[in-house]
Amino acid sequence: MKKLLLSLLLSFFSLYSFAQSGPDEDQLGTWYMYFYNKSFKNSQFGIQGDLQLRLWSPVSDLEQLLLRSGLTYKPENANILFTLGYANITTGAYGESDATVMENRIYQEALFPTKVGRVFLFNHRFRYEQRWVETQDLRTRFRYNLFLNVPLNGSALEKGVVYLALYNEIFINGQRDIGEGRTVELFDRNRLYLGGGYGLLSNLRVQGGWMLQTTDNWSKGQLQVSLHHKF
Repeated sequence: MKKLLLSLLLSFFSLYSFAQSGPDEDQLGTWYMYFYNKSFKNSQFGIQGDLQLRLWSPVSDLEQLLLRSGLTYKPENANILFTLGYANITTGAYGESDATVMENRIYQEALFPTKVGRVFLFNHRFRYEQRWVETQDLRTRFRYNLFLNVPLNGSALEKGVVYLALYNEIFINGQRDIGEGRTVELFDRNRLYLGGGYGLLSNLRVQGGWMLQTTDNWSKGQLQVSLHHKF
């Protein structure tokens, strides 16, 4: 009887600890982001990238620090942009722990815009990632993001234009065996976003909104604040 009670007690504490290891789904997280892109003069090549500070709470508790940049190529007479890039990601544990996990990533991307009517500005982004996550074997992931921007007082994202911004991105794991008998699910996560923006300059926009990120284990709202810079 004592062994049974001890076993039940240990199982309870194990389940409690596991539940506490996940993020608080009712707490709003915050992502601060800067996106940039530049086309080299008289060239089909350019660069693009982003810097992101992601927090589990509005002002503290590191979720991720992401640094990403890539070389872009735009074929002649084709409305598509290809990118080959690299990213370095530091992921923090939720809560009081200072533990972090490092990741290096190479990615390939295709981005092509389409316009429906006068103001519906769509962008399709396909991304394939090769991920070297600390303590794991090589992982791969497929991503598809559908963006929609809708200018409210113009027909393009220009200076002085207010616009609605929406997107949905789905993540699918490729290599599911991550080493030492561990596996990940086919579905990795989904991000649904609704926000708005304003053209500060002809080449600089500010944007803010709310994103719901859903994984197999949790679903959490994130406030996003971003600058979009073309230079």
